Amino acid sequence: MNVIRLVKKAKRGNKEALLQLIMAEKDAYYKLAFTYMGNSHDALDVMEEMVVIVYEKINQLKREEAFYSWSKTILVNRCKTLLRKQKKLVLLDDWESEADQGLMSDPYINSDQRMDIQALLVHVNEHQKEAISLKYFHDLDYQTIANITNVSIGTVKSRIFQGLKKLRVHYTRGDVNE
Repeated sequence: MNVIRLVKKAKRGNKEALLQLIMAEKDAYYKLAFTYMGNSHDALDVMEEMVVIVYEKINQLKREEAFYSWSKTILVNRCKTLLRKQKKLVLLDDWESEADQGLMSDPYINSDQRMDIQALLVHVNEHQKEAISLKYFHDLDYQTIANITNVSIGTVKSRIFQGLKKLRVHYTRGDVNE
């Protein structure tokens, strides 16, 4: 799939091209939305809103190759807006519990490791948790995380580094289930 070619077609009004772009990353969009929202219903709602916004604003995209970074930023912003409206915080714990129920099972991480990660993440602040989650659970690069969270790359790297440093301290002290 040639992303640049499809984005150019979508900019000319080709809905099928836009649909192909979105469907190619639908699982990544869902996983990202689910991480923030904590449940399937809200995750699907924000994905739907993101698709509408992307359709309406695709002509504002300056670099075609940045489509996925741009659309994921829109998705995260919609998540944050909805969370503000609902005045609730969604912790990674909620995401992990539903993941353990098989909604987002990862064959490479067994349930013991998931429980350890879940227990450790309570020891970092929300910014560090968000950056670590985007980097290691969603495999996003530093630039994309910086775009999504609206901070510099240096801040993203610092949040991840400091968060991992805290996690190492707690893990080596055995504070996993504290």
